[in-house]
Amino acid sequence: MSDVEQYINRRKQTDSQFCQGFESGYLSFKLGVILSQAREEAGLTQEELARKLNWDKATVFNLEENVESVGISTLEK
Repeated sequence: MSDVEQYINRRKQTDSQFCQGFESGYLSFKLGVILSQAREEAGLTQEELARKLNWDKATVFNLEENVESVGISTLEK
């Protein structure tokens, strides 16, 4: 286990706010990575995916880079 992993585990055990924030941030990061990988595997650029979904390119970028900044209404489209 790396030093960073040890630090994270130690903080998660002693600081409930850190634990909640870490889990929330990690989930958003992971979701963004999954979306980006799926788009790339489909052979699409952000612009092409945006066009297919009738979104603007900035929305696709925000989903991949900062999921927390995207509203539920966008995802419901």
